[in-house]
Amino acid sequence: MTSNSTKTALVTGASTGIGLATAEALARAGFTVFGTSRKASGKSPGQISMLACDVTDEGSVASVVSMILESNGRIDLLVNNAGLGMFGGAEESSVAQVQSLFDVNLFGVMRMTNAVLPSMRGRGEGLIINMSSALGFVPAPYSAHYAASKYALEGYSESLDHEIRGFNVRVSLIEPGTVQGTFDHSSLEPDSKMKEYDAGRAWVHNFYEKSKLTADTPDDVARTVLKAATAKHHRQRYTVGKIAWQISLLRRLMPASMFDKALRQQFRLPA
Repeated sequence: MTSNSTKTALVTGASTGIGLATAEALARAGFTVFGTSRKASGKSPGQISMLACDVTDEGSVASVVSMILESNGRIDLLVNNAGLGMFGGAEESSVAQVQSLFDVNLFGVMRMTNAVLPSMRGRGEGLIINMSSALGFVPAPYSAHYAASKYALEGYSESLDHEIRGFNVRVSLIEPGTVQGTFDHSSLEPDSKMKEYDAGRAWVHNFYEKSKLTADTPDDVARTVLKAATAKHHRQRYTVGKIAWQISLLRRLMPASMFDKALRQQFRLPA
């Protein structure tokens, strides 16, 4: 791999939170960084070139990628960070709303990846980092659709990594737990709320709000992305934070019935 000072990174959803922290961390490490958001433009304080890009729009994606390739000649690293949250009872969201969630969390990743891959394959070098979640390996109550989008992302990423490895292009997944500030301004409310789920939804919302007090920070996630971006040896998954790591370990080692019982107890659900 070439030195960081000659590498170009593209980070989606880079105006706030994990995306901004990641873009800044990569810039400090010597990458030339382009960040995107739906309305961004100009330079950030960290010398990140911000570009407007809607990951749900094929033309917008193609335009941004072409612009970067024309100006820099290469994209070495793609960080697919743009995403939406959605928490509520599975029955409370219309299929149309769930489609809009998947359009960002999964299909947006596919659009960006398809736009960047030809140049990576042509040079025989590249890395794609997809932002998943602990909910991508352990779905929790009131997160069915969000977890489904991340489960799909995990399957897509693992399959893609097999397919493009022969071109010396790899895919890694980042799996954070609860992160401070995540989705504060980018979560969808269920569009068909039902009184039957009011109490459970409220409890889960309160649970996540309290967990943010001791949650990992966007900078914690950014450090993990940088670790993946500069690693000498590829890893497929990077779990971020002690809690996410413990959950991953317990999911693998505990009998399914015991894990199910522990999860329901955690969320105060009846046995």
